[in-house]
This record gives sequence, C-alpha cells and structure tokens, in this order.
Amino acid sequence: MTFPAPRPPRRGLESFASRDFRRYQLARVAVILGAEAQSVAVAWQVYSITHRPLDLGYTGLALFLPGLLFLLPAGHVADRFDRRQVILICYALQVLCTLGLLTITVTGVHRVLPIYAVLFLIGTGRAFSGPASSALIPHLVPEQHFVNAVTWGGAIFQFANTMGPALGGLMFTLPLTLVPPSWGLEGAGIVYVFTLTTLWWFLVLIGTLRVRPGRMEHRELSLKVVLAGFQYVWSMPMLLGSFSLDLFVVLLGGAVALMPIFAHEVLHTGPQGLGLLRAAPAVGALCTSLLLARFPLKRKAGIRLFVSVAVFGAATVVFGLSHSLWISLVALAVLGASDMVSVIIRGSLLQLATPPEMRGRVSAVNSLFIGASNELGEFESGLTAQWWGAVRATVVGGIGALAVAGVWTVVFPDLRDADELSSKLRRKDPVPPQPEPQPVSVRR
Repeated sequence: MTFPAPRPPRRGLESFASRDFRRYQLARVAVILGAEAQSVAVAWQVYSITHRPLDLGYTGLALFLPGLLFLLPAGHVADRFDRRQVILICYALQVLCTLGLLTITVTGVHRVLPIYAVLFLIGTGRAFSGPASSALIPHLVPEQHFVNAVTWGGAIFQFANTMGPALGGLMFTLPLTLVPPSWGLEGAGIVYVFTLTTLWWFLVLIGTLRVRPGRMEHRELSLKVVLAGFQYVWSMPMLLGSFSLDLFVVLLGGAVALMPIFAHEVLHTGPQGLGLLRAAPAVGALCTSLLLARFPLKRKAGIRLFVSVAVFGAATVVFGLSHSLWISLVALAVLGASDMVSVIIRGSLLQLATPPEMRGRVSAVNSLFIGASNELGEFESGLTAQWWGAVRATVVGGIGALAVAGVWTVVFPDLRDADELSSKLRRKDPVPPQPEPQPVSVRR
C-alpha cells in the first residue's frame, strides 16, 4: 500500500512545516504576551506605592543590570549545556518570580525593594535564556528555511509585543469574579495569574520539543573559552560591522523616547495621539515581516541591509520635521518597516555566519550591543533633546544614522558584499589560529 507524498508547505510558511518550530512559536507568543502584560502591572504597582517617576526607571534598571553582569557566563552556558534544558530552567525561575510578585500583591506589601529584587531575578533568567533561545532556533528548521523562521519570529514578536501591554492594561481594570474577593486578585493580581498561565503553557510546549541539541562546547571552562565569542566576532568583520551598525544607528536615530514630547508640544494630539505614535512602528514592522515571509530576501543581503538603515535614518528626519499627525504616523511606520528588514538580515547573519558550537556566546555579544544601544539611545535622545530641543535632536540623529550607514559601507566591505544568507558566510575555522611565536636568535 502506497501513501501519497506529503504536501509541500505553502510559500511563505516553509518554517511552519517543522513541528518543533510551530510549538516553539506558540510558546513564544504566549510568554511574550504574559511578560508584557506583567510589565504594565509592575509599573502601575510601583508607581502607586511611591508616586515617583524615578522609581519607574529603577524597574528597567533592575531588569537590565543582570544582562550586563551575566553576559559572559550566559553565553558559555548556552554552548556548554543543552539549550532546551537551559530555557526550561530559566523559565521555571520566571514562574517562581511571578509567584513572588503575586504574593507581594495579595499580602498587601507596600514596599518597592521586594519588587526590585524579584525583577532582578527575572532579569537574570532572561540574561541566560536569551542566548540559549537565539541559538536554539537553527536546530528547529532546515537551513534553507532559516531566514523564513527569523522573519516569522519577528512578526510574532511584534504582534505579542503590541498586544501584551494592551492586555495588561485591560486586565488591570477588570474584577476577577471567579474567586472570592478576599483573595485580593484585583488589578495586578489578575495580570500575574495570567502571566503564570502563559508561563505554564510555555514550559509545557518547550518540554515537548523533540530537538535535543546537547552540548556544543566540549572544552572545559576557561577565560579563553568564555571570551571566544568576542574573539570570533572580532575576527569576522561581517558580524562586527552588523553589530556595531545597529549600535550606532539606534544610538543616534532612536526617536521613540521623545514621542511624548512630540505628541504634546509638536503635534498637539494628547494621549490618544501618543498611543498611535507608539503603535505605528510596530504596525510597519509587522506588515513588513508578513510581506517578507511571502517574498523572502534571497540575494544582496548586505546592500539591502544598508538601504534599510538609510531609509530608517531618512524616516527619522521626516518624523522630526513633521507637524502633521498623519505624516508622522507614516514616517514611523516606514521607520518600523525598515528596521524590521535590518533585524531579519542581522538575525540571519548572526546565526548563519556563526558555528553551532559558538552561537550562544556570539548571541550574548550581540545582546550586549543591543542592550547598550537601547539603553544608551534613550539617554542620548533625552540629553540631546535637553540641549537642542526634541525636533533638532531627532533630525540630527536621523542625519547621523544616514552618515553611519555611509561610513560603514566603506569600513566593512565584507558586510556590504554579503550576498546569499546561508552557512557559506561562516568561517571554516571557528576561532582563527594564533601565530606561533618565532624563536629569537641571539647574534654573538
């Protein structure tokens, strides 16, 4: 008896032919929704306790600091141990942390230090799970479908990242009628229960993945092994150019931090307009990722990367000069769309140009660049806006992003000339050999 051959996957959905990829993305969308909803509840809870805006900044610092402290060990752990197991352990810690936040809420603790301590533990779990998650994706799909997987990953992230805060704000205003009022689950408590549900769903789906990457790095722990990710990035101008390009462009061209000023003082739209401005880049990014899933980037990856960065800078300039809400929304949508093209190309380069046994450490290096660009970019935007005003700071930042794109095309020709996104971009020797010291002859 012969069975009919399985249908080939529909164009644009090739990565979803993999069972493990489908489960991973279902788990991912759930956990991002829960995390973003939880962030809204935490911010509201902290502000309701202290009524100080500075304390909201400390919540971000508590989440960001572990990423700096544990950058090197996190990358090594992702390569030394089974990446799937690392992810499960990290998110089991997230469950305990959310239970801690729920306990603080139910017991009526009105101090922020316990909340900061829990957030630091959440940041620690994310610091170790980030490189492991990034390095796991190439194990879930065949290499020829990897760019499609990265594209869909970006689309799913944009969807969940947009819907999560909205869900958190909605649930924060709803009473929970299924449990006794004495349980104290109104407001933040409802959100934390929702987050616990998404974390449970995440752990179940990740636990059922068939992929078992196992240990990639077999050498014993040493400073040389831990720093191998930096050494590999330094030896690969393509990766170094990609990471540093994102760092300086986001550092100079980040206008997101100044959106409240534009909404209030330039566009005169109020909170409703601010909500539209914040959503516009995500809408542009989501539409672009869906389009690229159907029509993937196949050739001239380097040129397309620099074009997308140039468009990002130009859109930033248009947004800075605009006094019309609709022009500003279009500019931000174009900005988000161009940034998504850059994200897809850089994410593909990161994994395809890196040997499997080093993806965790190289992903950790990339996380350092991304974290520095986001955090320092907001600081730079606020500082320059204080000096020059929001409009001039945004326009100068957009022009700076254009200048960086032009300079990087000259300084990093390997990145500019990158063509097909495949493992052909990878070095044959993961860590370039060091030259042997030459004996010194003494002339008598």
